[in-house]
Amino acid sequence: MEKEHKESYFNHDADIGVIGVGQEITDAFISGAQAIFALMSDPEEIRQTHRVTFQFEESDVELAFVEWLNLLIAHARKNKLIFKSFELSRDHDCWQGVAMGEPWQEKFTRGTEVKGATLTELSVKKIDNLWEARCVVDV
Repeated sequence: MEKEHKESYFNHDADIGVIGVGQEITDAFISGAQAIFALMSDPEEIRQTHRVTFQFEESDVELAFVEWLNLLIAHARKNKLIFKSFELSRDHDCWQGVAMGEPWQEKFTRGTEVKGATLTELSVKKIDNLWEARCVVDV
């Protein structure tokens, strides 16, 4: 069963703040990734023909959120891909991620290029029963 993720945004002077929310911390991270790639193009236009997997180690959950987002952006840029869906699992300090999408095509709706996630307004915390992960991204 596919989990529902809810992404949203907050205003920031020159850049854009992204917010990921989910039942689990990994769901909030996935929601944040969806928010970033939805800024770049319409997710409805993207097929899932390519899969990229990677892992990283980080004990600090806030730094892990930024690392997760920046790794996704780097893999997309390096492989000339746009991602639509994501998976993330965590075993203590080891995070394993998957991103699915397809090569960028000129026919895609061009949105805002996201250059990277920053430490500005970085926060990962549980609010009531939901995890919230937020940061400002450089556009």
